[in-house]
Amino acid sequence: MGQSKYSFSKEEKLTGKKKIEELFTRGSSFYLKDFQVKYLTSEDLNHQILVSVPKKNFKRAVDRNLLKRRIREAFRLNKELILKPDQNEFYSIGFIYLSKNILTFNDIQHQLIQCLERLDNVVENKK
Repeated sequence: MGQSKYSFSKEEKLTGKKKIEELFTRGSSFYLKDFQVKYLTSEDLNHQILVSVPKKNFKRAVDRNLLKRRIREAFRLNKELILKPDQNEFYSIGFIYLSKNILTFNDIQHQLIQCLERLDNVVENKK
């Protein structure tokens, strides 16, 4: 893991065309309010996330970047919901923002917490 449990290190960002394509082709998904969450078991030693805000919904890059920053920050503050001390299985996770409105940070954080809790439940039920 990174230095602090509240950090968002480079290792936690999902990068690389192959990994991203694999997440979108082989990954499972669910919808929760304004988010679609895609996830796939990963060989990495961290959970890795990808945040996507479609250009179709927000034409201005300023708005897309604002939403991506808010989503990453909400994840950074709440990632302990999916981090278990004895964990040996990690996931690639894609958060796709579906709302046509710019939500406040508190709204995004509340929904992201629900997404992480549901993801944790889905993963636990698969075992």
